[in-house]
This record gives sequence, C-alpha cells and structure tokens, in this order.
Amino acid sequence: MAHDPREYEISLAQLRGDCARMAPHWVVPAAAAPRPVSPSLIHGVVVPPASARLVDAMSDYGY
Repeated sequence: MAHDPREYEISLAQLRGDCARMAPHWVVPAAAAPRPVSPSLIHGVVVPPASARLVDAMSDYGY
C-alpha cells in the first residue's frame, strides 16, 4: 500500500509547535565543569609560527 508523500509534509510552524510541546520533556544533563590540565600533560601540540605570533599578540587585548 503506497502512501502519498504529501501526507507527511508539515509546515515550519507545525514543526516549531511540535518542538515547543516536546521541549519540556527533554532532560538536559548538568554540564560538568572541565577540570584544568597541567601543561606537562599536554603532548604533541604543534602550532605553526604564524599562529604562534598571532596568539602572542593577543595578550595585548586579553588578560
């Protein structure tokens, strides 16, 4: 038995309404704060010289 593909078409407004009704049922897990990593544990990171200069210059704008 073939179904008419238009039978499954819904409008954007209908889709948004469906999502709004479903949203209260979705459980969002509490985000775990990332733990700091010691620089001595970071291995194998390679930064191209141009990127290193860019990051080095950012200290003027940051902390």
